Amino acid sequence: MKNFQEVFGKAPEIEVSAPGRVNLLGEHTDYNDGFVLPTAIPQKTTVQLGFSNDDRHHFYSAELDEKVSVDNGDATPEGFASYIFGCIQLLEKEGYKIPPLHLYVTSSVPMGSGLSSSAALEVSTLRGIKLLLNLPLDDVRIAEIAQQAEIHYAGVNCGIMDQMASSLADSEHMLFLDTRTLDRQILPFPTGAEIVVIDSGVPRTLAASGYNQRRAECEEAARQLGVKALRDITDPQAVEVLPEPLRRRARHVVTEDNRVLEAIQGVSAKRFGELMNASHVSLRDDYEVSVPALDTLVAMLQETPGVFGARLTGAGFGGACVALVESGKASAIAQNIVESYNQKDYTGQILVPSVS
Repeated sequence: MKNFQEVFGKAPEIEVSAPGRVNLLGEHTDYNDGFVLPTAIPQKTTVQLGFSNDDRHHFYSAELDEKVSVDNGDATPEGFASYIFGCIQLLEKEGYKIPPLHLYVTSSVPMGSGLSSSAALEVSTLRGIKLLLNLPLDDVRIAEIAQQAEIHYAGVNCGIMDQMASSLADSEHMLFLDTRTLDRQILPFPTGAEIVVIDSGVPRTLAASGYNQRRAECEEAARQLGVKALRDITDPQAVEVLPEPLRRRARHVVTEDNRVLEAIQGVSAKRFGELMNASHVSLRDDYEVSVPALDTLVAMLQETPGVFGARLTGAGFGGACVALVESGKASAIAQNIVESYNQKDYTGQILVPSVS
């Protein structure tokens, strides 16, 4: 793998990182102004920055061994560079003069697993530019700009959860976030519990999936119910007047918000696990974003002694599953599950606890 010096011919000025995230509860609620409960994962994206020798930006991805060169007048590039380019363009629109940059990316956040590799890239890029140019950006503003980069330059009409989690969360706590007000709390994990995250081996691409379609369905459901967003509905019975599939889409969002609000009251690990199990059923049946591999992996986890609950995490259509398990058992449970799962001709891998 080439380093910064080998790619750009000189040493970097600075290096910064941002983590991926796993969402414990509150899936597809953030773009409905709802409530989410993510935590950071050990895997992170690292960005090294320096000043370009010419009048163009040069971006390099170590994992892809791909280099992209652009200037501010160019059309948005494709792939990983679109996120970086979007961040720079938005900073320029805010009045900051961004000189031509060398930017080198390396990441241990798996792409296509629903663990916010894109948000980690956006947040680390913005952190790096902030540090290099001494810009007055706080962690919330970084998350807001990162979200806009994803929407306007990568074409994913996402909520703000991923960027807030990458910018503000740590891996030792849960981050409760009200995505309408951005009010937040750092909360402990349920007593006696830790998490396991397993990649199903089935990749998914948000922009090419049903993600934007689900968002449009939710917006139409809110319009028909006469509210600004589905977050404003608290009684699941209120959605029964909607036609299909809007009724089921809205029912998921309303019940999922209620699950998050119950979970943050300090429930037991057993009850938290039950909420995760209910979340998966809702994502599978009402929101229709699961796939057979995810259902198989979740069922295997749920049937394992020492597991309180499990669900798909991220947007779905592939990606990863998260489970809440008894403290001290995460490694053994994860290894046993992946071994059994892969005997069914899947290619799962353990992501948390991370294996060095």
